[in-house]
Amino acid sequence: MLKIGGLQKNSFIDYPGKISCVIFLTGCNYFCPYCHNPELARGEVVNAFTMEQLVDFLAGRKGLIDGVAISGGEPTLQDELPDLCQVIHQQGFPVKLDTNGSRPAVLQNLIENRLIDYVAMDIKTDPNRYAPLFHKTNHADRIMGSIQAIIESGLPHEFRTTCVTPIIDESVMETISRLIDRADRYVLQNFHSNRVLNPDFFSGAAGGFTEDDMQNLLKIAKKHVRQVSIR
Repeated sequence: MLKIGGLQKNSFIDYPGKISCVIFLTGCNYFCPYCHNPELARGEVVNAFTMEQLVDFLAGRKGLIDGVAISGGEPTLQDELPDLCQVIHQQGFPVKLDTNGSRPAVLQNLIENRLIDYVAMDIKTDPNRYAPLFHKTNHADRIMGSIQAIIESGLPHEFRTTCVTPIIDESVMETISRLIDRADRYVLQNFHSNRVLNPDFFSGAAGGFTEDDMQNLLKIAKKHVRQVSIR
């Protein structure tokens, strides 16, 4: 049974160029202090859905949406993800996947079997700095593997970074931008303090950037990635 935290019937921003619905899968293996879906990340919101129920849901969206975005939480943690993608395709919709890049083997399987049509990956900081900020162990090899898989996939894609001090600075932005210099698109997102996973993290100096600082980070990223924007 798929562990679904929510279903959004319409979105104009989650799948670039398309009106989509969004399926939120619950549970995550990272502990990002700024996460804006804390209940999903902690696995607190769980609704078990059968594939038959999802088919009925998608059938009701035909003519109203152009695609389906799968988000989370972290979707690649669920074994049923390939089946979900296949069901969505069978209903005539393209699939966009949001991922943190922690499971490159799962991602590669989805790419090779043509189960996804667009992929968006969050790059949280320099891959060598993920531990202990987001996970107890170093996942640099996994993050790098996912970056490579996405760029070499030939699929439309984007990378995203939520800009939070002191996790992101000019040096980190330079490192990330060099790692993804062949990417289609890179999106910078400023930090917003409402509904975060770990509010205590922001009780000191941590937080978002000024507009001028965001423009400076944008300028650094533009030296390496052909399409960069601030969302």
